Amino acid sequence: MALIKSISGIRGTIGGTPGDNLTPVDIVKFTAAYGTIIAEGKTNTTIAVGRDGRISGSLVQALVVNTLAGLGIDVIDLGLSTTPTVEMAVKMAGADGGIILTASHNPKEWNALKLLNQEGEFIDAETGARVLELAAAEKFNFAPVDKLGKVTVDDTYMQQHIDAILQYPLVNTRLIKKQDFKIVVDAVNSTGATFVPALLHALGINEVIVLNGEINGRFAHNPEPLPEHLSELSAEVVKQQAHLGIAVDPDVDRLCFVCEDGTMFGEEYTLVAVADYILGKIKGNSVSNMSSTKALKEITQKHGGNYYPSAVGEVNVVKKMKEVNAVIGGEGNGGIIVPDFHYGRDALIGIGLFLSHLAAFGKSIKSLRNTYPDYFISKNKIELPATGGKAIDVPSIFEKISKKYSKHPINSEDGLKIEFDNDWVHLRTSNTEPIIRIYAESDLETKAGNMAMQLMRDIREFSSQ
Repeated sequence: MALIKSISGIRGTIGGTPGDNLTPVDIVKFTAAYGTIIAEGKTNTTIAVGRDGRISGSLVQALVVNTLAGLGIDVIDLGLSTTPTVEMAVKMAGADGGIILTASHNPKEWNALKLLNQEGEFIDAETGARVLELAAAEKFNFAPVDKLGKVTVDDTYMQQHIDAILQYPLVNTRLIKKQDFKIVVDAVNSTGATFVPALLHALGINEVIVLNGEINGRFAHNPEPLPEHLSELSAEVVKQQAHLGIAVDPDVDRLCFVCEDGTMFGEEYTLVAVADYILGKIKGNSVSNMSSTKALKEITQKHGGNYYPSAVGEVNVVKKMKEVNAVIGGEGNGGIIVPDFHYGRDALIGIGLFLSHLAAFGKSIKSLRNTYPDYFISKNKIELPATGGKAIDVPSIFEKISKKYSKHPINSEDGLKIEFDNDWVHLRTSNTEPIIRIYAESDLETKAGNMAMQLMRDIREFSSQ
């Protein structure tokens, strides 16, 4: 069991003992700390709160909403929602902040508080550190009975989000409708079961088949939208003779596609395809984290722009996008950030743009995928269990690996990235799980896999020394 505090929020497993897991005590403390900081210097404060479909969602939401009200903060309760919808609701409502209750792709045992600023973006590292300090000190000042915050339930933001997508200039509803797409959606038993079909119907798509559409948080498969977890979707696309399949994660900020023959479009290529479409319309730069495919760099340069890598994590990607004035960015896990829509990973605007691109292309999704360079990323992970009550010394391991591969270009900005001619390997500790992630990319699948396996052997060898 675990409690992880990072730029991605306060994330942990439900149950157990306070301080070691995400218990009711921890939820109240972190919420109170965040609310206190957001309310500083303000006479009236409003915070938007929404959740995904997790089993623990209603419990966590009740604790969060009532803690904020107990501080004298007004709450807009969105109920079942998505991460990008809550981000947009903060701006639309003129709220002072927002909290999304989701552990994203983590299994059902997990939940989390994702904390937003008044721009609907993740709070920065400095504010996050203050939240942790205040939570640890428990220096909260709750409101007297006459000054408790009021709670307003508002479920209109899904439609407002969809309306904004329909109005976005590069979303071509006319072309999408004309193609008469038949689409299968894997909603993985969370809020994508409501939001994705609603968007597709609004785009003029009549035939939508939903898999795992009951919102119960008992995920029918591992909720991370990786190829090995999407076999049901793949089979159903072929069975239904659909044009494509769509997979999202529980909070709908990651987006993956399946081709008409059941093969994967590739989560890395979600961003590549959307970037190709946008950069063909608007000249500019792109950003992705350094664990993402180099295909994005090639597509960006093809359109006359410059590509910039960032550290992993939405906060870091957004920061870099603002620095270089990027017109498109995101992460290789299927995360799309369209800055003139909003600075947040958003599978819904991603769907609108991808389908516009596919409709304009006029051929199958498989044919579209074949227009992009073929690179393969091997994605692996090693758990970090404490041995003998002592945590594994990751910095020491990375230092030893750096020495072993010192003849190659090495970037230590975010973990360790080693470049081998046209290939690369990236090692980093996860922001959301107690693991080391190992990514390796090559033009050959076997080569990428072999590089990853070698680095995993290195990690095991140096961790035992």
